[in-house]
Amino acid sequence: MNDAPNLAPLLARIADALERLAPPPPPRPDIGAADAFVWQPDPGTLSPVPKVNAVPLTLLQGVERQRDQLLENTRRFARGLPANNALLWGARGMGKSSLVKAVHAAVDAETRQTGGVALIEIHREDIATLPALLTLLRGVTRRAVLFCDDLSFDAGETDYKSLKAVLEGGVEGRPETVIFYATSNRRHLLPRDMIDNERSSAINPGEAVEEKVSLSDRFGLWLGFHHCDQATYFAMVEGYAEAFALKVPADELKRQAAEWSVTRGSRSGRVAWQFVQDLAGRLGIAI
Repeated sequence: MNDAPNLAPLLARIADALERLAPPPPPRPDIGAADAFVWQPDPGTLSPVPKVNAVPLTLLQGVERQRDQLLENTRRFARGLPANNALLWGARGMGKSSLVKAVHAAVDAETRQTGGVALIEIHREDIATLPALLTLLRGVTRRAVLFCDDLSFDAGETDYKSLKAVLEGGVEGRPETVIFYATSNRRHLLPRDMIDNERSSAINPGEAVEEKVSLSDRFGLWLGFHHCDQATYFAMVEGYAEAFALKVPADELKRQAAEWSVTRGSRSGRVAWQFVQDLAGRLGIAI
């Protein structure tokens, strides 16, 4: 007992040594330095994007309902009002990721005087590190849309459990300055055969399916995208042609656009854009 006072300096030195050995806390990212960033989980930083590959909202044809809903949801989020995580699902090439980037650009421009909204892309293969990204963003005042393009999960993957906890069910949850948008070709983010296998092999099929399908339920806003008809396809082509001043008679434009879609075997916003790029190249016009 008489030696106890002599231990105090030793314990203090040990504590100081441990503090020096401990890694310093990561610095808060400066998400005011750019409009958009890409999450790099190793070493845990946000890489600024010099120029976002976004098209104006006015060029997105055939998705007016989805545009209006996502735009209003994002505007509410930017104003600090309640807003939902959003899942944009459906047909390939119909402008899901283009809509996310266009809506972000529009809302960021509208709110620039009050700080704006950042866009932070997280790659599908890095979803397991999403909790680390949210930890980094806690305490950051600028609002941010986290964006994952082409999100889906295959059999045997467990990363979806981390995403479920982050979206709604975790103890900490997501910061109020962060919202999560994802695009996917699958409505429930899982292949149909995976869901069917769960039903056939599980002891309680209902619970097994619910465990995985409930992931998509964490998204309060579901926006479906479907294959477009010919009239919508022509509207997309005409919108691009007008925006980039491609001087082609309307009948000829439709004829060439129809032929292009036949050679591609589909009609979509992506096919329309590829046709317009080819047309502009043949006309010698830079777009």
